[in-house]
Formats: sequence, C-alpha cells, structure tokens
Amino acid sequence: MVDRALAGVFLAAMAVERLGAASRLGGRLPPALALSAVIAGALAVRRTAPLAGYLVGSAALSAEALFLLPSPVSPYANLIGLYALGLYGTRQRARLGPVVVLLGMVAYFTGTARTYPVIPAGVLFVWLLAWALGYTGARRQEEREAARLLLRRQVAAEERARIARELHDLVGHTLTVLLVQAGAARRLLGRDPQQTGELLSGMEHTGREALDELDRVLGLLRHGGPALPGGEQAEQAESDGADLAAAAAAPGPQPGLRDLDRLSGQLARAGVRVSARIDPAVEGIPRSIDLSAYRIVQEGLTNAVKHGRADAVELTVHRDGEVLDIEVSDDGRGVAGGYLPGRGLLGITERVAMFGGSVAHGGGERGGFRLHVRLPVPR
Repeated sequence: MVDRALAGVFLAAMAVERLGAASRLGGRLPPALALSAVIAGALAVRRTAPLAGYLVGSAALSAEALFLLPSPVSPYANLIGLYALGLYGTRQRARLGPVVVLLGMVAYFTGTARTYPVIPAGVLFVWLLAWALGYTGARRQEEREAARLLLRRQVAAEERARIARELHDLVGHTLTVLLVQAGAARRLLGRDPQQTGELLSGMEHTGREALDELDRVLGLLRHGGPALPGGEQAEQAESDGADLAAAAAAPGPQPGLRDLDRLSGQLARAGVRVSARIDPAVEGIPRSIDLSAYRIVQEGLTNAVKHGRADAVELTVHRDGEVLDIEVSDDGRGVAGGYLPGRGLLGITERVAMFGGSVAHGGGERGGFRLHVRLPVPR
C-alpha cells in the first residue's frame, strides 16, 4: 500500500507537470502521460520486483528524454527505484544497478544534449550514492539476520545438550541404583526375606522419586524450550547459561546440595557405603550452581557404582571463599591407562565449562577413581 501510494503521488505530480507543458508537447501529450504512468507505476513494484521495475522505469525515462520533452519530476521517481533495487534486490541483481545507471544516463543525456552536452559528474555521483546506500543497507540487514539465525541455532544446540545432560543424569543414576538394589534383593531372596523386603521397598521409593524428577524434566521440555524467534529466553540462555534457564523454567522444586543426604541414602540402601562431608558454607550459593553441583555429584556416585563397582565412596563438598570444591573418590576398579571419558564425564565437563571452573578425573592415589571439580561462586 505504501508503494502504491508513492506511485500515485508521483503520477499525480508528473501529470500536473505534463499538463502544464501541454503547449510545448502538442500532440506528444498522450504518449508523455503514458510514459509518466509507466515511470510512476514502476515504483509500485519496487519491493516485489525491484530489478524489473527499475529497468522499465529507466527505459521509460530514456524514451521520454530521447523522443519527448524531459520531465523535471520523473528522474526523482527513477532515483527512488534505483535505491529500492540496491535495498530489496538480491545480491546478484542489485549489482546490475550501476551498469543500468550508466546506460540510462547515456540515453537520457543524449536526448538532452542541447542542455547537457556531457553527463554531469554530480548527477552520476548522486545516483550511484543512492544505489550504494540501498545496497549497503541490505547487506547489513543480511548480516543481522545471519547473526540472529546463528544465535537461534546456538541456543537450540545448548538446549538440546542441557536436556540430554538432565535425562542422562536422572535416568542413568536411577537405573544404576535400581539394578544394584535388584541384584542385592535377588541374592537375599531365599536367605533374608526381611532385608529383601527392605530392598524392594527402597526400589519402590527410588522409582517414585525418579518419576517425580522425570516429570519435572518433561515439564522443562514442554515449557522451557528455546525461543527460536530470538526472544528473551534465547538471551537468557546466552547470558546466564543453560542450567540457569533450566532452573528458572522448570516447574517444581529443584534438586540441590541439600538433597545429597537423600542421594547417599539411595546408594546406602543398595549396599554402597558413602562417606559424605558437606561444608555448611555451601548453603546460599546461586541456584544454577547448586543444581549443577548436585548433578555433578550424582554422576560421580553413579560412575563409582556403575563402572567402578565400588563398595565405598568418599564425597567431599567444601566452599573455599569464592570456589566450590567437589571431590568424589571410590575404592573401585579404577581406570586403565589412556581411558576415554564417556557421556557422563563429558556432561560434567560441559557443566563446569559454563561457569569457568575446572575438572580433573582419573585414578585415585589409593586406587579406584577420583573426580575433582572446582566451580567459581560469585558473591
């Protein structure tokens, strides 16, 4: 509608000018009005067909100068069409603008040779400047769109990685505990029915807790996905980290270091001795770090049971000023030289990297496996 209105304004102005010059045009008035309609009409398609519109407008302007009386208004319509070609045309088509300008000016000033024996450099400069403004504006817009697309893809990738870590930590830990408890119950089934019943009760309790947490993660999937149009959540995921977005978007209470006793109790019911030393100073740390620290401990305990086949695990969580120090060591089988970390350790590394911390893992001093993580804690 804006383009049509612009074309209508120019058509009215050119018609008034043509009618005012009717005495000089004589019998050429009808074709002059027709060419004015063509020049103005080219502006109506300056967005949808910028190259075709500018070519038609330039041809009509040249014909007006060569065969009729040039209008002082029509060149400005052509100038707007040239700017539109640079702004709305594709990169390849927009680059044809300077060529068409030069050809059009040769034809135009050939028709007005008595007044302008040569092409004025100032006029050519103004036309090329209009094209350059449109062209550079379009390229800047393309760069902004590419940056927004890259940001959307980055946020989506971070969301997928975050959700994968959540599901891996939850499902992996729960299944490991359930398998250990099921194995212990099977061995005691015929010898100690009471303890077998306690193990089965523990399995039921662990399963219910896992279902509650799985429901929370699925709620995160439903309500906390990436905002692909580049909205506030994309900015939050970029600035605060994916775990902070998870903590903010997920419904229900978030697990944290306060739940380590429950986590240790699950392993204790499975027959694994857990010696935990939790520094009271860890209370009050930011929620995103609290959630990540819990997941790191959860994965460390899971690895001790699942891969290390450990009977005892030592857990230490200590806050030293602005650093949260986490260490998980076990008496399991340890690791062979040149081992490659699996998805769990890679997930821990990703979590730690979000906060600019450090992680080390490998064989312990007295055998087994040792995981050591340091996370910066802002004041």
